[in-house]
Amino acid sequence: MSLIKWEDRYSVKISKFDQQHQQLVNLINQLYEAMKVGKGQVELGKILDELVDYTRRHFSSEEALMLKHAYPQYTQHKESHDRLTQQVMDYKNQYKEGKIGLSVQMMNFLKEWLVNHILDEDKAYTNFFESKGEK
Repeated sequence: MSLIKWEDRYSVKISKFDQQHQQLVNLINQLYEAMKVGKGQVELGKILDELVDYTRRHFSSEEALMLKHAYPQYTQHKESHDRLTQQVMDYKNQYKEGKIGLSVQMMNFLKEWLVNHILDEDKAYTNFFESKGEK
């Protein structure tokens, strides 16, 4: 059973970003499944690395489009991205140093962050980008 199931209500109506969000959902689900079946630290670490790297690429993609169209909430949105990146990097570093393990609490943090970020912050740019002809 997946931790997150993609729902139409998560769509931001920009296909590139919807695809990227779906990939983030897939990576969180892969990490969750690997944790549930007791995969080793190396395997979990690889998936966590991939999740962090993909999240950075996705954020860069969103931020580039925001700059291109002078999105009015760019600064606040970028600050949110930066905060999350720092939180996930802290988790990743603590995990790699053996200070924490992957837990249901950590997985719920990733799930809640992704879902809430999409529904609250990302959905806020949908109309703006649609008005600029982005799909």
